[in-house]
Amino acid sequence: MFEDKTLICKDCGNEFIFTAGEQEFYAEKGFQNEPARCKDCRMSRKNAGGRNGQRREVVMYDAVCAECGKETQVPFKPTNTRPVYCKECFDSKRQ
Repeated sequence: MFEDKTLICKDCGNEFIFTAGEQEFYAEKGFQNEPARCKDCRMSRKNAGGRNGQRREVVMYDAVCAECGKETQVPFKPTNTRPVYCKECFDSKRQ
């Protein structure tokens, strides 16, 4: 049903093969669009941090764990509406 297709990478302009197996995988997953980039450009884009090659800096906020009282840092701005836990207390509550 599927046959290998030759596509042009929108980043580097090189030809790459969209194999029949890859097409079948895309169809099974319900993907509508063919890949626009070759494997090398997809990997370098992924390693660069996603869209536009910009990696977003994660801002950490100081907090006090609501369970054990230990000082910790979290990747969101704490509010008084919900408790904040250190990693150890958070992990123990998830289990």
